[in-house]
Amino acid sequence: MKRLIAPVALAAVLALTGCSATNTADASAGQTSAPTKTASSTPTPDPVVIPDFTGNWKQNNSASDDGWMTATIDGNTITANFVTDNGDTTSLFWVGTFTPPTDDKSPYTWTSTRDTAATDSALLASTDPTKDFIYENEEISFPVTIAGSTATVRLSKQ
Repeated sequence: MKRLIAPVALAAVLALTGCSATNTADASAGQTSAPTKTASSTPTPDPVVIPDFTGNWKQNNSASDDGWMTATIDGNTITANFVTDNGDTTSLFWVGTFTPPTDDKSPYTWTSTRDTAATDSALLASTDPTKDFIYENEEISFPVTIAGSTATVRLSKQ
């Protein structure tokens, strides 16, 4: 009887291990490999990230060590100031409304309408009825004209 049990047990062990789906690399850990997933024919689109302009911005291309421009954006209002004397003096340049972006298209360009009540009494404020702003590569830029000379101001979020 012992002669009959040994070959049957050996056949049973070989049959069970031969049919298992155990990965040889994971056999020592007692884990089986997971089924392989096939790639879908349609790629999953990246999530849309709408830029958030809210916050404080500072000029990154000033030609002066002690003067620059800043902007504060809150909701749909942008306020831009000249800052001089290493930050001791602030002069209003622009207050206006705009429509924040609703998608991730770049560049995002908007036309801001000046708040005349806020800027009419400010000596260095622009008198233009509108001003164009561009957001691209995490930077806001806009033209500033003083005494017939125009420069492009570039702001980075702080």
